[in-house]
Amino acid sequence: MYNEKLLEVRNLVTCFDTEAGLLRAVDDVSFDIYRGECVGIVGESGCGKSVTAMSLMRLLPKPEGRIMSGSVIFGDRDILRMSPRRLRSIRGGRVGVIFQEPMHALNPVQTIGQQIAEVLMLHRSMSAHAAWLEAIRMLEYVRIPDPERCASEFPHSLSGGMRQRVVIAIALACRPDLLIADEPTTALDVTVQQQILSLIRELREELNAGALLITHDLGVIAQNCDRVLVMYAGRIVESANVFELFSNPLHAYTRALLASTPRLEYQPKSLLPTIPNSVAALSDMVPGCRFCQRMGVPEEELLIRPRLVEPIPGHWVEACPRCTPDVYEAAVKDGLV
Repeated sequence: MYNEKLLEVRNLVTCFDTEAGLLRAVDDVSFDIYRGECVGIVGESGCGKSVTAMSLMRLLPKPEGRIMSGSVIFGDRDILRMSPRRLRSIRGGRVGVIFQEPMHALNPVQTIGQQIAEVLMLHRSMSAHAAWLEAIRMLEYVRIPDPERCASEFPHSLSGGMRQRVVIAIALACRPDLLIADEPTTALDVTVQQQILSLIRELREELNAGALLITHDLGVIAQNCDRVLVMYAGRIVESANVFELFSNPLHAYTRALLASTPRLEYQPKSLLPTIPNSVAALSDMVPGCRFCQRMGVPEEELLIRPRLVEPIPGHWVEACPRCTPDVYEAAVKDGLV
């Protein structure tokens, strides 16, 4: 279905320098994004989704955040080995980023119009006047009422939904080939959330751009994504086409996430199933299956990382004897583990 590969991520490892030493937040992650495709990363808070996204554009906090190894091929160039000048031409130009919290992403002492115009002058070499007119057009493009007035406003005078639309306008101003949306609907009410997601989908389809959508909401994934990466404790434990993943989840963590999603057949006021315990701290991660660690399996039994296998074409999963017993047995028979 998708022919032109936009992004190729291979064996990405990202660490943070702490008092306890270098701790891995992203542990050997690989995936691809094609033009016109929307790939979703789903998982609980603290699983490494946002760190993965920020690593792709080298936007990690310095000096703590470090990309230790791997490659991020965009077009025919490795972003991790680009010069700062070359990287600046891609950020905001060919790759647009919608940040998780719009109030932190916008400059509080510049007007909305100035912030959009700055991107246009930098990446499209527009004059100040032409950039201002285009900024107003972009505000109209993202369905903001009275865009001329909004362009002269400061971020604090807008609602959360309007600020998020401004961040989308900045991300799309240069017609990017790739859009990275890091939980773009956090803290928004349900109505505004649906408007924002519909807007991103419509604009992505209009531009024929690839997209990486990061969220902890499986409903958002089901409505907007073509392919899903399930992330746990810095690793991708399962990936598949969205229909395949929802109809045939193989990993115990994926099944637990799906079980904890509200369903119409649940009795009113009944308690939702929950995943016991929590994600281990980075300093406590084991080399082996980290979901088994959460389920109370002794650490001395978790010394070998489960191998990713493909039991169904296009459907990859960690072959863990406890989390995916059927997959593991088949992999052993085939000599894959």
